[in-house]
Amino acid sequence: MDISVVIPLLNEEESLRELSQWIAKVMAENNFSYEVIFIDDGSTDGSWKVINELAETGQNIKAIRFLRNYGKSQALHAGFAKAEGDVVITMDADLQDNPGEIPELYNMVTAQGYDLVSGWKKKRYDSVVSKNLPSKLFNWAARKTSGVKLNDFNCGLKAYKNVVVKNIEVSGEMHRYIPVLAKNAGFGNIGEKVVLHQARKYGSTKFGMERFINGFLDLITIWFLSRFGKRPMHLFGALGAIMFMIGMLSAVYIGVMKLVKLYSHEPAILVTDNPWFYIALTTMVLGTQLFLAGFLGEIILRTKSNEGRYKISETI
Repeated sequence: MDISVVIPLLNEEESLRELSQWIAKVMAENNFSYEVIFIDDGSTDGSWKVINELAETGQNIKAIRFLRNYGKSQALHAGFAKAEGDVVITMDADLQDNPGEIPELYNMVTAQGYDLVSGWKKKRYDSVVSKNLPSKLFNWAARKTSGVKLNDFNCGLKAYKNVVVKNIEVSGEMHRYIPVLAKNAGFGNIGEKVVLHQARKYGSTKFGMERFINGFLDLITIWFLSRFGKRPMHLFGALGAIMFMIGMLSAVYIGVMKLVKLYSHEPAILVTDNPWFYIALTTMVLGTQLFLAGFLGEIILRTKSNEGRYKISETI
């Protein structure tokens, strides 16, 4: 099979028929063998009913339905696990991503050898204040932190070699950083393509301003995971050991100075009356806690399980 199109969605019943027909038209024009995988992320409207109707028409439709809303990252994870195409295309279900971009994305992966190609919505039809400016700031920070030189990390329209999606772990809210996850997994040939952005035709966006706050927090997380995700003891253990040694040496110094003054018959305050004693003690305690945090992180890494990330109620 040439292409798997993975489409996560939440309450998009108005756009699903038009999107499915549009994809089928593009695929037929280019003689692609394909499948479309809808992941219904806990929709409360008639989205699942529409998907079932589309599947009954034999339009190469597969689908997964979550019991409740688990988030876009979990939806993509489930779709990636089900995808069988040589190239996996992800896109949103709101018709803002143009299926007409699929042939060129496919060609960039198969003919030009890219592991991953990310769309870049260079011209957007969103609000400048609420989306465009925060998005530019977010993308700048993501480039500087991750080292992946993309202009639009948030674009849902992306193309991957099948081997890429089978070897990355999309969890939490990390769907924004799939290119970074791919790079960390060893897939460094990442390209970018300017794609058309279309104004939303039906409904309203499911993301608010909080996505940028969450995005920056996730950026810190992925920076940490890329640097110390496989070796948390290297960060917490090192910081803990340094702080403990500083605290211990300070406490020893305070004790030695107390003994020197007593030996010299000089006036000396009680050690417990010296504020530096408590600073040294606090530093030792914090150092011990950081060391234990690194130790526990190493244990968790060796015992973690991916079970229970989401629960599926139906599949097609």
